[in-house]
Amino acid sequence: MSWTEASLIFAGGLFAGIVNAMAGGGSLLTVPLLGLGGVEGLLANGTNRVAVLMQMGGAGFGFWRRGHKVTKEMYPIFASVAIGGLIGAFVVSGLDDEIFKKAFGLLMIPLVVLAVFKPSAKTAPKPWPMSVTVAVFFLIGIYAGAIQAGVGLILLLVLSRAGHDLVTANAIKVYVIVVVSIIAVVIFISRDQVRWAPALVLSAGTTIGGYVGSQIAVDGGEKVIRPVLVASVLALSGRMLGFY
Repeated sequence: MSWTEASLIFAGGLFAGIVNAMAGGGSLLTVPLLGLGGVEGLLANGTNRVAVLMQMGGAGFGFWRRGHKVTKEMYPIFASVAIGGLIGAFVVSGLDDEIFKKAFGLLMIPLVVLAVFKPSAKTAPKPWPMSVTVAVFFLIGIYAGAIQAGVGLILLLVLSRAGHDLVTANAIKVYVIVVVSIIAVVIFISRDQVRWAPALVLSAGTTIGGYVGSQIAVDGGEKVIRPVLVASVLALSGRMLGFY
């Protein structure tokens, strides 16, 4: 990895960390940006998971310190999402690089819409039955294990619809992503689909960006970042689909 590639990955991670803190969907940027930095396709997907795990691990520790502990009611959710994540990561790690890039490029378009129109503070009148929750999180686990990008936004929508306030939903979201990321990272490492130098550079960028983004969000900077997110995702999606 050259200094130019490292600088590109770090800068991309920095921006993605800001996006994650303010709007969500940072992996929509980091996976294709890793490709621009010389880490293509499935290697980019696996490498990105290390940065996701480190960033979300730190966020989870922050929630834990502020009293949002893991409770026994979360165990069925963790179990179902872990099984789904195992299936998703195992399946996607065996795909052809070109198939993965095309699929990811197509997914970026609807997911950026989700990033722009993120959930409001409203909650559902009644929580879902546990059987429904387990089934939904199993399906989310499959997606999160395979792709990851946009899963935080999906989780916020699902958790708010299931009857959680957004603060609690954010905490559960982080814990769920940590669980899936641990499983996915192990599988991608076992299949030699993680490049450690780019992973660590990206992790540094996303961690710093996450802190900066949280400060900007307090000052109302989200209105500025979302149009930039849309433009960036559309441009990178076009590149992954081979339009230019």
